[in-house]
Amino acid sequence: MPAQFTALDWGVVGAYVALLALAGWLATRRQRNAEDYFLAGHRVPVWLVAISVLSTTQSAATFLGAPDYSYRGDYTYLTSYGGALLGAFLAGRILVPRLYALGATTCYELLSARYDVRAMRAAGGMYLVGRVFASGARLYLAAIAVSMILFTDIAPGSVILASLALVALGLAFTFIGGLNAIIWSDLVQVILYTGAALIVLWLLWTGIPASSSEIVHALAAPPAGASKLRFVDLSLDLSHSFSLLATSTGIVLLFFASTGLDQDTTQRLLACKDSRAGERALYASVLASVPVVLLFMAIGSLLYIFYDRPDLMGRSAAVAASGEFHGEKITIFLHYILTHVPPGIRGLVAVGVLAAAAINSELISMASVLVEDFYRPWSERRRPRAASHYVLAGRIGQLVMALALLAMSVLCYYWQHYTAAPLLAFVLGVMSFAYSGLLGVYFTALFTRRGSTRSVLWALATGFAAIALQQAFVVDTLGLPAFFKSLAFPFQLCLGTAIAFATCAAGKQAPRSAIEAA
Repeated sequence: MPAQFTALDWGVVGAYVALLALAGWLATRRQRNAEDYFLAGHRVPVWLVAISVLSTTQSAATFLGAPDYSYRGDYTYLTSYGGALLGAFLAGRILVPRLYALGATTCYELLSARYDVRAMRAAGGMYLVGRVFASGARLYLAAIAVSMILFTDIAPGSVILASLALVALGLAFTFIGGLNAIIWSDLVQVILYTGAALIVLWLLWTGIPASSSEIVHALAAPPAGASKLRFVDLSLDLSHSFSLLATSTGIVLLFFASTGLDQDTTQRLLACKDSRAGERALYASVLASVPVVLLFMAIGSLLYIFYDRPDLMGRSAAVAASGEFHGEKITIFLHYILTHVPPGIRGLVAVGVLAAAAINSELISMASVLVEDFYRPWSERRRPRAASHYVLAGRIGQLVMALALLAMSVLCYYWQHYTAAPLLAFVLGVMSFAYSGLLGVYFTALFTRRGSTRSVLWALATGFAAIALQQAFVVDTLGLPAFFKSLAFPFQLCLGTAIAFATCAAGKQAPRSAIEAA
């Protein structure tokens, strides 16, 4: 059974909340208009944007999922960051300069210049749908962890209350300070959750009564299965999510989309003083992600020794590999936190979970799309508005999006229990629903003269449908070939993007536009 939180643990959590509050308050002092609110006035230094992007891309799924992956498997997930760097390079060289040339607030304004405002709004709408799905699922995953840490149960009421607490926490610090507050709080969060991981790594290392060479040998040659120190998967099997083939194809597409077409990340890049600074921040964030992910995967390797190698521990295995809590499957990392981390440090690790689970970045990015791509054009057709009006609109937009994420988190609780779907796999692959259509549309807009507003709308729809039709329950229900449901999500994304691109390019040839000239 998990240990109850002590006063010391609660004190650590309270100090974290106070620190975030201070960062948010300090960030409000230079906020004058919507550009300050949504883009921090283009005054954010490269190193800070890189850390903020790192914080955005490392979620509760990474905090809990990366240790679980290396505990059960190997280090091939780390190979995906080769594809991530290539995807980031393409986005930095091809997309970011065009967004700066347009003076864009959101990445979807490019489609307004290339086609028209309806195409822009359709892409922004697809992003909002995809972000609500992905962030709502990540919020639910984090809420399970928070519920278990703070309430020692995962009853529906506790999970919903944990979701509400996480939403309120993210909303409070975003509501006042805008992007500037988020970027500075991201710095605090990265320091805290990497610090918590380092402490857990040290606790595990000192708690294993074996030498370093014995640990390495046990990982390299486990009693059953392949080496747990394998870094490269050369398999051509399309069911492998992190093979070299997947990394060089679908993972590149995934990171091109997540860094260039996902407003959650792009908004930070546009906060730099110019496109070259944004490009450097993007590369730095990907490179900095590698040691962070490696840290969490090293924890997973030591958890394998701690739980599954009683010959090295001098005792019987402490817990079954699946690990259960009130009948609910949990990650092995969370099991260790709840049962073996001492008071005070347990509070710090809980802060690490809270930091990784922060949704403030999602709120500000979704609000910027909602206001800049939808509300502002509609409002200004009626009458001019003061700059402060759009700051208020952004705050209202955040509240609307926060409620949407909370609703999705609650839905995921019942959805997962009904379907028994593995939530970690869902969280990793769910953005393919939105990314496939966006990739097809942007590839058409950037590399061809073809496409139209109508074909953009159809491409977004067919990209979403292509991913949906590859889900196992859809394949089984419709009697489709079983090949589709066996595809790993990188290859599903490749197929969906190809279909969306063909659909968008089928539109009539578009005239030369402002974006092509830029």
